[in-house]
Amino acid sequence: MSDNTRQHRLAAMRACDRILSGVRPVTMRERLAELDARGDLDDPTDFYGDGPVAVLEERVTDLLGTEAAVFFPTGTMAQQVALRYGADRTGRSAVALHPLGHQEVHERHAYAQLTGLRAVRSTGEARNPIAADIAALGEPVGTVVIELPLRDAGFVLPAWSELTATCAAARATGARVHFDGARIWESTPFLGRTLRQVAALADSTYVSFYKSVDGISGAALAGTAKLATYARAWRHRYGGNVFQQWPAALLALTGLDRELPRLPGYVRHARAIAEALSTLPGARVFPLPPHTHQFRLWLPHPARDLDAAALALAEQEKFWFVGGWRDSEVPGYAMTEVTIAAEALEWTAADVAEVGHRFLHRIPG
Repeated sequence: MSDNTRQHRLAAMRACDRILSGVRPVTMRERLAELDARGDLDDPTDFYGDGPVAVLEERVTDLLGTEAAVFFPTGTMAQQVALRYGADRTGRSAVALHPLGHQEVHERHAYAQLTGLRAVRSTGEARNPIAADIAALGEPVGTVVIELPLRDAGFVLPAWSELTATCAAARATGARVHFDGARIWESTPFLGRTLRQVAALADSTYVSFYKSVDGISGAALAGTAKLATYARAWRHRYGGNVFQQWPAALLALTGLDRELPRLPGYVRHARAIAEALSTLPGARVFPLPPHTHQFRLWLPHPARDLDAAALALAEQEKFWFVGGWRDSEVPGYAMTEVTIAAEALEWTAADVAEVGHRFLHRIPG
């Protein structure tokens, strides 16, 4: 998507009266107003990781029940450190990764390019690995990575019994378990456990602050005190020991306060929205019901026509339905990711059906 197209779409979405999928874009001034509303802008700024950054690390430690947490400017950097730690601790340069996992699809294979690690495929199935997959690995690995949820398979999660068995199988081989938990916040309703119970299964957990909790950037790597000491050293070596990061830290704290309590409601409502979307002509939804507040939707039309219809509906009727379409591997179908957040809560199944048909009627032919 070109910058002009993206800005056009964001402007149209921002001007809508109602939004089904996604979060209304905000301006820099509105973000600054969020910071001002916190009431702590007269406090000193952070200095290489103290102040509000340290407060955020303590908050993550408390939420996940770990010994420590370390703030990182990006999740990619945090995950590099987690995998490096596993290799250093175990003496094994191989790491078990899913071919649809974030490290393989969205991080430009940084684990190999920067750290010299090798990937061993944990499974070829469009799901997280199960215990049998780990037992069948062809060689020892230092870390088994489990992405919760596995985004590029459709935001799918394992059953709790499967997850516990997989973690036990990994440890039986002498490997560490690392959770790619960028979206772990919304995984607890499906798993039926608290954040602390989920994080307790892993040796390390990475969380993001700008995805589901609506911060502006940043991540944390949580685990033992030894991991934290190692992480701070390697964060510095990777160039992530930033002088001041208070805007990201404060908005992450705001997002945790505001969005964490809401996420279970988003997940519940996503099930109703997904069911309603599945009744549109030719629609396919996966998974059904969704495991989190995000899921995939396919429609039998070219992506360019679906995006044009979404933009026209937004500009002419002030409804943002679903955008960001791309042609898929299913012939004749385009796919998008649907995200149910605060503004979608006012949509009923009847609303989805009515506006959905108006959306489809804007598609040529």
